[in-house]
Amino acid sequence: MSNLAINTAQNVNLNYKLIGLGERFVAFLIDGVILLTYMTIMENLVEFSTFIDDGWSKRGYLGLILLPAFFYSLICHIAFNGQTIGKMIMRIRVVRLDGAPTEWYNLMVRWMLRFVDIWIFFASIGVTSILLSDKKQRIGDAAAGTVVISVKKKEKISNTILEEVKDDYVPVFSNVTTLTDKDVRIIKEAFQIARRTNDFKMLKLLRTKICTVLSIESDMYDKEFIGTILKDYNYYTQQM
Repeated sequence: MSNLAINTAQNVNLNYKLIGLGERFVAFLIDGVILLTYMTIMENLVEFSTFIDDGWSKRGYLGLILLPAFFYSLICHIAFNGQTIGKMIMRIRVVRLDGAPTEWYNLMVRWMLRFVDIWIFFASIGVTSILLSDKKQRIGDAAAGTVVISVKKKEKISNTILEEVKDDYVPVFSNVTTLTDKDVRIIKEAFQIARRTNDFKMLKLLRTKICTVLSIESDMYDKEFIGTILKDYNYYTQQM
């Protein structure tokens, strides 16, 4: 089994399973069924429409209605952060080699090279490149700097010291950087247990310990205070 190892800004290693032919092919078939169903419905609607009598007009309208199907893969990958409906069902995703979410230009390059990988020589080029690549990339992936990974058993952010921090987040406590990754991991584990069991005494003790170590005071409630400490630590360490 091939894996993609990613090292985060906090030096936490996350491993993702790289996806080869099997699951990608099933996802491709699911997307194909969706597209075929859409095209069949649209063709029947136009064919039996009483508003359009002229045959050429029907062809024109049908071509316009079916145009989104041509861009289905590109639109879905951009809109759904590296997934089509088939990939969602199979729980696989396209990401950049560093594990970051794809940008539109990565997906555009990947989509344009579908013609080479999939549509000429009966997909033999794409199949061969996936089989020979150590990262299971087709030519489009190699050119775009992307890989397809499994999101079935991805290590959850809740199992690490990482916290979701929005781009516009404003930190409160600047001296949280005096803590170590080990300190923050202990704080987060204790915080999660206390919240899960509604152990308010543990929350109070944890808050008191943090305030003592960092020499700070706050009017926040215990949960809000500890959550802010975790977010502030992630905010500052991500800037390093």
